[in-house]
Amino acid sequence: MRILAIDPAIRNTGYAVVEGDYRRARALDYGTLSIPRSVSQSGCLLAIKQHLGNLIDKWNPDEMAVERIIYVQSHQTAITMGAAKAAVVIAAAEAGLRIMEYSPKSVKLSVVGRGAAQKTQVAFMVRALLELRETPESDAADALAIGLTHLFSADPLKAHMMERKYI
Repeated sequence: MRILAIDPAIRNTGYAVVEGDYRRARALDYGTLSIPRSVSQSGCLLAIKQHLGNLIDKWNPDEMAVERIIYVQSHQTAITMGAAKAAVVIAAAEAGLRIMEYSPKSVKLSVVGRGAAQKTQVAFMVRALLELRETPESDAADALAIGLTHLFSADPLKAHMMERKYI
């Protein structure tokens, strides 16, 4: 199975394309879509949607996995994060992809084994699990972890631990 995994944010959206199953996975592509502060919010949303559309066209994923927005500092941040996630969901919906959403705690639990893991621990485990040569940047590591979580969700021994839902 090929998964496009997204860690949505208005300025730094992490993305990853992972392929495999719950026993073995490999990273095909990953990175961070960084958008300068000079770009308006609407411009950011358009850039996110277009970039994901290009990734979908290039990699032809079977499904999309995205991180659920849980904790935010303010209502304005929640609105901004929600808008970024909406751009992600629209890109996937236009392509007819099934979208699965995972809580940050579930992602950390499935990849690190601890729901309160630090970002550095997530990045370290992603590197180890995918046998990467270098530790990915934080947003890309999060996207890779989301993709791995989606693949791991097919494992009957791990599926019960994950907070997930189709959107």
